[in-house]
This record gives sequence, C-alpha cells and structure tokens, in this order.
Amino acid sequence: MQISNLHVNRSSSTLLAHQWILCTASYTDSSDDETSPREKSQVNSKGSSDFCVKNIKQAEFGRREIEIAEQDMSALISLRKRAQGEKPLAGAKVVGCTHITAQTAVLIETLVALGAQCRWTACNIYSTQNEVAAALAESVSVFAWKGESEDDFWWCIDRCVNMEGWQANMILDDGGDLTHWVYKKYPSVFKKVRGIVEESVTGVHRLYQLSKAGKLCVPAMNVNDSVTKQKFDNLYCCRESILDGLKRTTDVMFGGKQVVVCGYGEVGKGCCSALKALGAIVCVTEIDPICALQACMDGFRVLKLNEVVRQMDMIITCTGNKNVVTREHLDRMKNGCIVCNMGHSNTEIDVASLRTPELTWERVRSQVDHVIWPDGKRVILLAEGRLLNLSCSTVPSFVLSITATTQALALIELYNAPESRYKQDVYLLPKKMDEYVASLHLPNFDAHLTELSDEQAKYMGLNKNGPFKPNYYRYERGFKTPHIDYD
Repeated sequence: MQISNLHVNRSSSTLLAHQWILCTASYTDSSDDETSPREKSQVNSKGSSDFCVKNIKQAEFGRREIEIAEQDMSALISLRKRAQGEKPLAGAKVVGCTHITAQTAVLIETLVALGAQCRWTACNIYSTQNEVAAALAESVSVFAWKGESEDDFWWCIDRCVNMEGWQANMILDDGGDLTHWVYKKYPSVFKKVRGIVEESVTGVHRLYQLSKAGKLCVPAMNVNDSVTKQKFDNLYCCRESILDGLKRTTDVMFGGKQVVVCGYGEVGKGCCSALKALGAIVCVTEIDPICALQACMDGFRVLKLNEVVRQMDMIITCTGNKNVVTREHLDRMKNGCIVCNMGHSNTEIDVASLRTPELTWERVRSQVDHVIWPDGKRVILLAEGRLLNLSCSTVPSFVLSITATTQALALIELYNAPESRYKQDVYLLPKKMDEYVASLHLPNFDAHLTELSDEQAKYMGLNKNGPFKPNYYRYERGFKTPHIDYD
C-alpha cells in the first residue's frame, strides 16, 4: 500500500514537473521566435486582429505579471475604484506611447476602467515585456514587441495613430516621439486633441521648443517636473534599478570600482547614492553650478569627463542631452570599461560612431555588446546606449504607481478642463494634485498625517486641506536653475 502510494505520488510529481517545463517552454520559446510580428496573422480570444505583438499566446503569462504589479500599485487601483463610477474619461480616445511593462499595463487598464478608449505603442525598442503586450492585446489595440527595428518603431506609432474611424483626442507620451509623429504626419489630428501629457525630460524639452516657436497648438501637461515624478520615480526608482540593470547584464562587483555619473539631476542623484553605498568610488560631471555644488556637498568630486575617462571602470549617462560620451571618449577608455545610459533617449552615447569597419561588435548576452578595437581593447556597451533599467531589468512597481497615478490625473484634468483654463502652452501639474497622489500612497506605510489646527493654518496662511507648499517649492536641498537661452 505504501509502495503504491509512493508510486502514485512520484507519478503526480513527475507529471507536474513536465507540465511546468511545457509551460515554461511555451513562454520562453515563443519569445525566441525570429519571425517579425508584422509578418504574422494573429487573432485574440475576442476575434480581433487590431494589434501587433510578439505572440498573443503569451497573454496568460502577461496577465499574471500584471496581477503581480497590481499588488504593489494599490494607490492607482484605489483611484480606479474611486473614479470608476463617474467615468471621468468617458469619450476620451487616448493614444499612448510609453514603455510597455506590467506597471504601465495597470495604468492603461485604469484608463479603460475610467471610460477611455486606448491605442498604445512602445517608446523604447527594448523595454517591451512581450507577455504583457500580449495580455493587453486581449482588450486594447497594442503595437509593440521587444527588439523592434527603427522602421518597426515608427510603423507601430503610425498604426496607433492612423486608424480608420478612430481619432485620438488625448495624447500620453514618453519621450515626444508620438507627438512628433502626429505633428509630422497627421497635423489635422490636433484639431480634436484636448491635450498632451508628457513624462520625460526629452519629451518636455521638445514641448517647450514647440511652445517657444509658437507651434504648440494644444495644452500640454509636464508630468516630468511634477514633484511626484521627480522626487520618486526619477530619484528612488533609479537608485534601485541602476544596480539591478548592471548586475543582470554584467555580474559586476561594485566595491572599489571607479565610476563617473554624467549628470546630477534626480536620476544622477539616485545612481550616485546607490553606487556609493556599495563601495564604488564615484565622481560626477555637471554643467549646472547648483547641481555641481550639491554633488560636492554630497561627497562626490565634480570633474570633466575627459579628465577621468582613462581611469573609469563604468561610465553612466543621465543628462537627457546628446553626445555626452563621444567617440573620442570611447577611444580613450580602458579595456573592460562598462558604458550605459540611464536617460530616456539613446542620444547621450554616440553609438553610431562605433559602427565602423575597424571595430568589431560581439553580442555576448541579451542587450550586452563587446565593442572590440583593433588592439584588442573591449568596451562593454549595454542596451546599445538606450535606457538601461527598462531595457535590461525591471523597475519597482510601487514607485511607478506614483508616476502612473500622476499621469492618470493629468489626463483627467486636461480632458475635463473648460477651454478657458489652459491655453496652448506647457503646464505643471497643480500642487494640489501632487499632494493628492502622495496621499494615496501613504496607507502602504500605515502613515498618519498630522492635521493643522485652525490657529496654525491661519498663522501659516494655509488652507487646512492644502496645498501646503507654494508652487516654487521643490522639496530638495537646492533649487534647479530654469532653462535659459543666453544667445
């Protein structure tokens, strides 16, 4: 009897193991399919083919990823439940271009729950989680997969915008590529667009350029410079994800390594803090004297890149600018130097200058290339100079909940605002909304806010319910200088 039971148990265990192996295989093997999604004919469970993802059969795995993310994004789920009955986005047709991850999927599904129709594409060719895109494609028109070519990237954006019988009236962008494409190819769309929500340094810079030139024809909300985005996503998210991305790609030990971080904004601050904590010897490059002084006061040397490039074990860019690391810098780097970017765009490292006949590219891992010089020197380039953390690792769901909630509120505000409230310009999120986003996340820590008495509120000249700080207060040790053209 005991032997028989043992045999049955072993058989059951073996069967379960085989089932697990098959499930795992179906998940990984489909990701390795080299056939372009544009060449596939796929239909979701509802019979729709209005999407283009790597493999729609991965949807079940993607749904699990989204459910895991939801557990640490309770504030966004809370907003979804609070506003679901009112449907504040009823009638909104949102075209979005963001990273497509489990966390952004929670945002997209929140927008749908609040009444919006959505069409979505990816803002980065390497950051899409294929299984999540498949799960979204069951209910949303998604055009994205990991490893898109440049041509694929623009094709996906075009498929999102150019849909017969459907025209966007809201834009949610990350980097400005979607907004640029609409301006370039479909300017008439802006006749119905009520506003743009942009969350990246690069995209915001483009919006301000349009505004300055008098070409911005709709209101835009600058989410990147909202306190909740700057102080949490840019700082705390990057403080953790920089280490994750570097470890997954290189297995590097940080203790004693010489590292230069280019840029000491919120992203740079997060990166420096994390690397210093693990024993790396960190220096900083900066153009802004206020940020440079902050770096000095935080214990980092501020130097020019060409002064230290020969000694560095790692070079990390996070400026939002272009050609921060040039071919001249790359030529002078030592053997084994790791080069990566934590800014949104792939313009910070001059990767194009490395695609020359005398240099050999060797792919050693996913998103890891050794660029080999004629003398045998190797520079380790991560994600081809694109955003490291979302291309090579994952980011914490909780901190992305803060940004996603801010984006959702910005969309609701622009969509429902009377025409006279916002002109054709770039705006910051109202302080009251920043405080509301923060308050939604406090229950995760069982935090209890102190309330002002009437006497205290009168003494400080404040409303008891906020906002508690003036718009110019930036919640940091120093103030950032505004962008000024001196020519």
